[in-house]
Amino acid sequence: MGWARSAGTGTADPCSGQQPCMEPRESWAALAAGGVAGVCVDLILFPLDTVKTRLQSPQGFRKAGGFRGIYAGVPSTAIGSFPNAAAFFITYENVKSVLPHGSSSYLSPATHMVAASLGEVIPFSLVQFPLWESLKDLWSWKQGHVVDSWQSAVCGAFAGGFAAAVTTPLDVAKTRIMLAKAGSSNARGNVLAALGGIWRTQGLSGLFAGVVPRMAAISLGGFIFLGTYEKTRQLLL
Repeated sequence: MGWARSAGTGTADPCSGQQPCMEPRESWAALAAGGVAGVCVDLILFPLDTVKTRLQSPQGFRKAGGFRGIYAGVPSTAIGSFPNAAAFFITYENVKSVLPHGSSSYLSPATHMVAASLGEVIPFSLVQFPLWESLKDLWSWKQGHVVDSWQSAVCGAFAGGFAAAVTTPLDVAKTRIMLAKAGSSNARGNVLAALGGIWRTQGLSGLFAGVVPRMAAISLGGFIFLGTYEKTRQLLL
């Protein structure tokens, strides 16, 4: 990584050598592009997420509200998504800049996992972002130059869909816990207990309830979110 020793201090400087830290303009670009991407994806995909949540409800889709009011709460969600997405990407890019990465580094997947986990600590990001970066590296290598923003969006769609599929059981458990009645076993917030209960009562189909709309929504979300982020960041830089 080319870390150097600071003169007279004996401490390592991560912002020197072959692995420089981000410049201020790059940080601002990541901040703004992340916020714009977050707003765009929430405005478009909020209704699909509402439908997915109702499909996973123990009450059943119709009793949980069906298609009624699927746009309720969109403005407040979009407003809140700007700072959240901006904070995620500025953390992700800055952490990535001081850790070993690149197509030539065997530590690249671990770097992306660490950066994603520090930006947003959820299993979904630990799957999606290393896969997204790996697909971009592979595509760049195949064509001999860095991927365009639309190609990054396609990689984001594939990465998002895969991550959505493998983390669906956790999402179902989270939904059951959120919708649990006070005093019920799920209301305690134990994810493993919730997963066990779903398995015993509904089997594999229960654990993967809503997997198709979840994959569709997150694949589309990955295309919009990561494609918009890359394009906006390129324009700002």
